[in-house]
Amino acid sequence: MGRYVARRLLLTIPVLFGASFLIFAMVYALPGDPIRALGGDRPLAPAVVAQLRQEFNLNDPLGIQYLKYLGDLVQGDLGTDFRGRPVLDTISQRLPVTIKLTVVAILIEAVIGIIAGVLAGIRRNSFFDNVVLVSTTLVVSIPILVLAFIAQFVFGLKLGLFPISGVQEGWYSFLLPGFVLASGSLAYVARLTRTSVAENMRADYVRTARAKGLPNRTVVVRHTLRNSLIPVVTFVGADIGTLLGGAIVTESVFNLPGIGRAIFDAVRAQEGAVVVGIVTLMVFFFIFFNLVVDVLYAVLDPRIRYE
Repeated sequence: MGRYVARRLLLTIPVLFGASFLIFAMVYALPGDPIRALGGDRPLAPAVVAQLRQEFNLNDPLGIQYLKYLGDLVQGDLGTDFRGRPVLDTISQRLPVTIKLTVVAILIEAVIGIIAGVLAGIRRNSFFDNVVLVSTTLVVSIPILVLAFIAQFVFGLKLGLFPISGVQEGWYSFLLPGFVLASGSLAYVARLTRTSVAENMRADYVRTARAKGLPNRTVVVRHTLRNSLIPVVTFVGADIGTLLGGAIVTESVFNLPGIGRAIFDAVRAQEGAVVVGIVTLMVFFFIFFNLVVDVLYAVLDPRIRYE
């Protein structure tokens, strides 16, 4: 197991460099001049523009710019934006907000999705099973932007149950946007759990457990659910990295100052160092949580071993 984890960690190095280069190249290819955009309606003096372009290496070819960026990156320096603010400061300020939103979304996704999936799986073709299938299909078919505005209007403005903007009310501010962010994943978790439970309920080891006279709760929890969670854990583990970097729409609608919003603002301003730094961090999170999922396989199913 130790060698397996070490190999996976070593493989993250080229992946991180490759991801950072692709993002760096795409930001480089964006049309427009980010330095001239800093002045807005009042253009900067040519001397100031030339000085800033020289300071941020914008006169160099793409390859030279990236090599200089890598030189700073290996020293733990993610660079600065065009206003002189270190990228690490932006990440340290925005990341806690996105982490809180992701934690709420994962809890909603995992708890509600697994419970609904298990109940639907052990009661196939029942009324509850049909409700789960119809509701999950409906949720998946609605774009998250539309769902966010509907939730904000109904539960925030009309019913007044949740705050609709900002983080002034602590964790309570993340409940509604967390549910919106988790809605699509929740539907997939519920369906995946339902299918896996229904399939395992017909397995030989489940029939053997029932033949031994074990209570139905023991059969479902100790025998069926444990094996059924393997594909669910795979999805949820990969989804953590996705949610961390994919909350742009939710954070924008609910005015949450998180990483997703920072990426959106940085792309608009062509802040290459900010985009590359944040996306590289998101790639690391995605790889790390996938590694955690692989390790959890051996916990859920003792038959799985890593040589």
